[in-house]
Amino acid sequence: MNDGVNGVALGVFIFFFLAVTVMGFLAARWRKAENEHSLDEWGLGGRSFGTWVTWFLLGGDLYTAYTFVAVPAAIYAAGAAGFFAVPYTILVYPLIFTFLPRLWSVSHKHGYVTTSDFVRGRFGSKGLSLAVAVTGILATMPYIALQLVGIQAVLDVMGVGGGENTNWFIKDLPLLIAFGVLAAYTYSSGLRAPALIAFVKDTLIYIVIAVAIIYIPIKLGGFDEIFAKAGEAYSQTNPATGAPRGALVPAEAGQWTYATLALGSALALFMYPHSITATLSSRSREVIRRNTTILPLYSLMLGLLALLGFMAIAAGIKVQNGQLAIPQLFETMFPSWFAGVAFAAIGIGALVPAAIMSIAAANLFTRNIYKDFIKPDATPAQETKVSKIVSLLVKVGALVFVLTMDKTVAINFQLLGGIWILQTFPALVGGLFTRWFHRWALLAGWAVGMIYGTVAAYGVASPTQKHFGGSAKEIPGIGEIGYIGLTAFVLNVVVTVVLTFVLRAAKAPDGVDETKPEDYTADAGDPGVQVELPPATAGTSH
Repeated sequence: MNDGVNGVALGVFIFFFLAVTVMGFLAARWRKAENEHSLDEWGLGGRSFGTWVTWFLLGGDLYTAYTFVAVPAAIYAAGAAGFFAVPYTILVYPLIFTFLPRLWSVSHKHGYVTTSDFVRGRFGSKGLSLAVAVTGILATMPYIALQLVGIQAVLDVMGVGGGENTNWFIKDLPLLIAFGVLAAYTYSSGLRAPALIAFVKDTLIYIVIAVAIIYIPIKLGGFDEIFAKAGEAYSQTNPATGAPRGALVPAEAGQWTYATLALGSALALFMYPHSITATLSSRSREVIRRNTTILPLYSLMLGLLALLGFMAIAAGIKVQNGQLAIPQLFETMFPSWFAGVAFAAIGIGALVPAAIMSIAAANLFTRNIYKDFIKPDATPAQETKVSKIVSLLVKVGALVFVLTMDKTVAINFQLLGGIWILQTFPALVGGLFTRWFHRWALLAGWAVGMIYGTVAAYGVASPTQKHFGGSAKEIPGIGEIGYIGLTAFVLNVVVTVVLTFVLRAAKAPDGVDETKPEDYTADAGDPGVQVELPPATAGTSH
């Protein structure tokens, strides 16, 4: 790693950062609505985005700076096991094709802003809605923190902020500035800001990966040489574990882990609040269906991105923190000006999802905690104001998390967040297709999945820590090592089904379902669909 500041790379980085900052503030005037004081406008962009805006927004939302850094870092550290991210993003799109259009339709029909709005309306249960909202907020917080970790990794490699002995304020000042700018334009422009910036972010990422996948192998002697050096490196024994560092092909013993992690991650991805926020911003159900067919282009990008992990090994990159491997690869292999472009892609790749995540978490708090339990008569303008303030607080919390805690803690909590958010699947996706599940059974199943997943993850040790050392553990009754989140999900479903039979037999009272079968196939042009809510009811549920 360079000792000094890479002035050229930093200059290019600052240029792009300033450009997207201006775009973020100008976004407030983009598709400006007559009634700005509603969550439909601030938190969902007026539900007006077409196919390409939604595609870039979802891509910017799902493929984050942390993806850019962590996926090849996993390959760098352990080999092909890190490729699980590629099959799970292939699995997820046929899955969401089946239920996202239904969620869009019922949400637009009733003015739902969050998944918890839908759960409350479908099952008539504020308790179940609260459980889904709290889970979403808890799972999103460390995810936002990891976006700031991605920015920090880039700044470290560029030599910005000084060394470890530098005053903490000077060292973290660049990150504080980036945070301040992000907070300001998110507060001002809402979801329109990341939607506009996503065009720049995704274009930069595609350019960087296209150049990297051609330019770096040429400099390293081709892919044969890259894989040969990677295979040699993986065969070396890891002193901490006494086992080989990794493998070019997953070992048979790890295949259950690989498969369950890919499947569980696919089921969880669109349970995250930010995924749903980007989805509900679309102007029609057909936009959602089109996007599920073209979003796999990002999976192709992800597969190429993962190969950078092998290239980092072949290039002789040595870092204590694996998250720095790819930024350091760019610093070493690219001319300084193009390294600046690559760093800008990662940095902007953090700003877009962090903005959407903070908006999604704020919407959950406002609609499903503040409005349901604190101020039921809140006006649309009050909801919007509270959501703006909470979005700031969420980002402050993430910043404090990053600045005061070890980065591995943020990573561990993000892994735990994936286990947690998967437990909302039965209530959300199940509710989109059937009303058979009982609300109390769903709540009990959620609680069992949350408790088992948390306790099991707490018991996983690694060579560097006693607890939360990973997300895989022996599957009860099978004996194979598998993804804890998927095991917890299976327990969740079993408890939900069994208790539903019991509660139905006991004739336990159902909540009131405010939806109708035709609501789940309604489109924007159909009568009664609230694509743009009138000022008196904007942002409220029915």
